[in-house]
Amino acid sequence: MKLGLREANQQFSKAIKAVRAGQEVILTDRGRSIAIIKPLPDEDDPESALKAMAAEGLIRRAARRGPMPAVRWRPDKVTGKPVSQTIIDDRDDRT
Repeated sequence: MKLGLREANQQFSKAIKAVRAGQEVILTDRGRSIAIIKPLPDEDDPESALKAMAAEGLIRRAARRGPMPAVRWRPDKVTGKPVSQTIIDDRDDRT
């Protein structure tokens, strides 16, 4: 919803009702957008937090709902010295 500054001033309750209904109100000055009034996210609701992060591009939502698929791979067994011992030996060789 777009409102000019004069109209927003005169009909502020109309803008607030729109925000409470979940809409964004764009305020304009001489046809140019200058501000947005939008509802605050419900911080207790994890779903709204996820939607906000997805909108900012921080996360990508799952394509399907439900549990994660089972892991089908197994880690390779490595023989020999532990990596930590290899690092210690390499550091000793440098001194």
